Amino acid sequence: MGGWLPGFSSAGVCRSRYRSPFRSGHPYVLWIAFHLPHLPLEALLRGCDPNQWSDEPWAVIENRSVFVHNAAAQALGVRSGMPLSAAWALAPALRTVPRNLRAERENLEGVAAWLGRFTPRVSLEAPCQVAAEVAGSLRLFGGLERLEQALRSGLDALGFGVRLASAPTARAALWRAAGGASALEDLRVEVTGAGADSLALLRSLGIRTLGELMRLPRDGVARRLGQELLDELDRALGKIPEPRASFVPPVRFAARLELPAQVTEAEGLLFAAHRLLVQLEGVLVARQSGIRGFTLSLRHPGMRPTPVTVPLASPSRDATHFTVLLRERLTQLELIAPVEAIRLQAADFEPLHGTTASLFRDAHDAGEGWGRLLDRLAARLGETAVRGLAVHSEHRPELASQAVAPESSPGARPTALPGGPRPLWLLETPRHLGENEFVLLTGPERIESGWWDGGEVRRDYFIARTGDASLVWIFRERERGWFLHGIFA
Repeated sequence: MGGWLPGFSSAGVCRSRYRSPFRSGHPYVLWIAFHLPHLPLEALLRGCDPNQWSDEPWAVIENRSVFVHNAAAQALGVRSGMPLSAAWALAPALRTVPRNLRAERENLEGVAAWLGRFTPRVSLEAPCQVAAEVAGSLRLFGGLERLEQALRSGLDALGFGVRLASAPTARAALWRAAGGASALEDLRVEVTGAGADSLALLRSLGIRTLGELMRLPRDGVARRLGQELLDELDRALGKIPEPRASFVPPVRFAARLELPAQVTEAEGLLFAAHRLLVQLEGVLVARQSGIRGFTLSLRHPGMRPTPVTVPLASPSRDATHFTVLLRERLTQLELIAPVEAIRLQAADFEPLHGTTASLFRDAHDAGEGWGRLLDRLAARLGETAVRGLAVHSEHRPELASQAVAPESSPGARPTALPGGPRPLWLLETPRHLGENEFVLLTGPERIESGWWDGGEVRRDYFIARTGDASLVWIFRERERGWFLHGIFA
């Protein structure tokens, strides 16, 4: 490899301190590339548990040929590029789905958006690769090994099998990921994406690997294979820069998931929905934001979708909490028709910065637990069943408070609140009292109000003690007598 790039090891990583050709501001640059070899199949099947289909032979078909297949199909002899008739001859039980380029693109962008939780510098490499610059994230996640473990675990939760590889340049990382993470010089020349004629010429010359290609004279390679191939090699080795467009996470979240088979029970949708909720969590972490609710649309064949709305009492981005609330809603839902696809939507992102954990339980922990309890009660009992109370600027006691949504702002405080004491327990309908049933303690406090809306009252309020020693709030109307309206204790 003499003269190509000093300091670049055979493992594709930097032996000496590597000066970034991208001028990122870090003393070195490290890219991790993600190769999703089964993306065309996973984009269509990740809506169900892999245990339900991993043992069955599946294949994605394009132009009557096998494009991608799973391990079960490969074990029966099915190979990519094989005619569909030959594949069925080898595997009569082979299940096929047509290739969906739109689903592949949406899922690749979904992976890129989710990766934003680890680094802001993410770049797409269609049709099935993503690259992320992670040098600035290594310390945060405890080093490269732990970071890769977190990435693999997260992508598995999203429903994607992935091959990872790292290198000081994005191009080298992408090639290594496509080639099974082998050393750069040991990768097959096919990872370069060179044209069929160029690859045929290299094979005729006995050139199989990048190491063999890089030992050829540069002038001869440029003359016979084109300058573009040399430029790609130079980008991989960091000799010339490779400007890459960064992927920007969306300001609104919308993701669709096709189901491999129609679902007739609402609870059967939870597994697929959890995949999308994990994806949503990644986008929210990337934007340091939270949401106050989301909507899961259930798509039926030939019918309007059924929306399932899940409100939140306070901003959140916890996928586990979202899943718990959605389960409560789905258990109460009766499907009007089978579901063939789901779509998750969330908008109105609100700033939600991370918090530092406390050694002891503090007010923030208590508040967070209270908010989650409100969310679960609302999901189980219905939104209108869980309400809060807010002060209303009104002198009539029965109208001095109003029901509001939990955790909502009560609005401006009244300019002048009544000066006298008020019981927390008011009777919905005041109860008539006889004059010998109580002893007056303090009062009166006169309330005359409501003449403008037809609900006029003229009352004199007193604090009194009843025969059973209860402290009560009573009033007298001039013509109707005495009434019990509230209880202090």
